[in-house]
Amino acid sequence: MKRTDVQRAVDPDQDTMRPEYDFSEGVRGVTASRYAEGVNVVVIDPDVLDVFPDSLAVNQALRALAPVLRQARLSRGKSAHRVTAPQPR
Repeated sequence: MKRTDVQRAVDPDQDTMRPEYDFSEGVRGVTASRYAEGVNVVVIDPDVLDVFPDSLAVNQALRALAPVLRQARLSRGKSAHRVTAPQPR
């Protein structure tokens, strides 16, 4: 069956908001400044919430782990270019 190029006309003034969405107490732009700063949102799994209760705890742990990961990445990069002799059988 071929796809047709006919598109349904959509009325731009038609209300398409579903009734179950309630934004009556929403505040417009409350997170816009954080979004503009480039904040990354990460969902923490429930089994580690006791260790990482807030963003400060997460950032401290990541800063402690980052040098280790950077070093491992550098080591991997160097070993990928190293030529090794074949091992005897």
